[in-house]
Amino acid sequence: MPTKPLRVPPTRDFPTIRRSLLFYRTFAYATGVALLLLCVEIIAKYVFGVELQLGGPYGFLALVPPSQMHGFNLSATIQYVHGYLYLIYLISDFVLITVMRYPITRFLVIAAGGVVPFLSFVTERRVHGEIAGYLAEREAAERQRAAAPTGV
Repeated sequence: MPTKPLRVPPTRDFPTIRRSLLFYRTFAYATGVALLLLCVEIIAKYVFGVELQLGGPYGFLALVPPSQMHGFNLSATIQYVHGYLYLIYLISDFVLITVMRYPITRFLVIAAGGVVPFLSFVTERRVHGEIAGYLAEREAAERQRAAAPTGV
């Protein structure tokens, strides 16, 4: 997986890259948390045969068998929320690789972070570190170039 862009993004795009990185970081964490909740929900549903109910006859929040569900099905909501967050995560991933001018293979590797538990946290940390380092390196080089005296 290349850590350098295919083409060098111009310095005028650095604010856009930083905003895209923040957008990506936000939804990487949100998707990761939703995926962990989804894993707990799937284990509860398929191993223990219960779903999370909100506001039913068994209390404000209760684990009940699907046949006795009379309140709001919070388990289904967790599934939907993760699905929508993952879509936004994919969009943020695509925007980030586009402004950084990375190849599409980089998109696919980062996209896997939203479907493997804990991987979105690892991927986000790595991608954020690489891009922040790249931007800092480029800005330092630009400052050096600007500060260098123009020789005669």
